[in-house]
Formats: sequence, structure tokens, C-alpha cells
Amino acid sequence: MNDIIYIRDLRVQTIIGIFGWEREVRQEVSIDLEIACDCKRAAKTDAIEDAIDYKKITKAIINFVGESEFQLQETLAEGIAELVKNEFKVNSLKLRVSKPGALRHAEDVGVIIHR
Repeated sequence: MNDIIYIRDLRVQTIIGIFGWEREVRQEVSIDLEIACDCKRAAKTDAIEDAIDYKKITKAIINFVGESEFQLQETLAEGIAELVKNEFKVNSLKLRVSKPGALRHAEDVGVIIHR
């Protein structure tokens, strides 16, 4: 499969972090998701039933992240990956989760995983 469906810079407010203040204040995380797929059938039929429904995936991620309270970005990323793979029958994905502004002198810091 050479095709990719992607979502870039999905921003969600959540509880994330190891410090006391981070457990009390919602912070913004940014999410990039790339899903390996074969778009040929969807392109041929022009039917959502044959496509990856990125709107449904986005809503599921927003709900999951918004309700989560993880300490580590690694745990959050793994949870998102499991959700997308299991709920939407995705075989392969690349996911980036970052906390914009979390490090002084850096735009953001995060983790990238491949599953």
C-alpha cells in the first residue's frame, strides 16, 4: 500500500504531564496521524463506505484525548494508536503527539510512533 490518509495538527485540550500543576490544568496537544491504506476502491466507487472515514476517526481521537489524563505523551500516543487500529480496522499508522510550548526555546516536544 502506497496511499496515505492524513490528519495534520489536530489540537485537543487534555490533562497531560508529570508535574502537579499539569495534573490540574488542561494543556493543548497537537496530533498528526498518517494511515496507510489503499484508496483505489474508494476512488473508483466514490463512496464513503469504501473509504477511511477521517471525520469519524477525528471525533474518536478528540473524545479519547479530551477525556484522558495520562502522565506521558508516550502513553497517550499508544492509546490513540490502539483506538485507531482497533476501532477503525487500520493495519498501519504513523502518529505524532506533541505539546506545543512545553519546552523553553523549542516550538514543541513530542513522540512519533509507527504501529
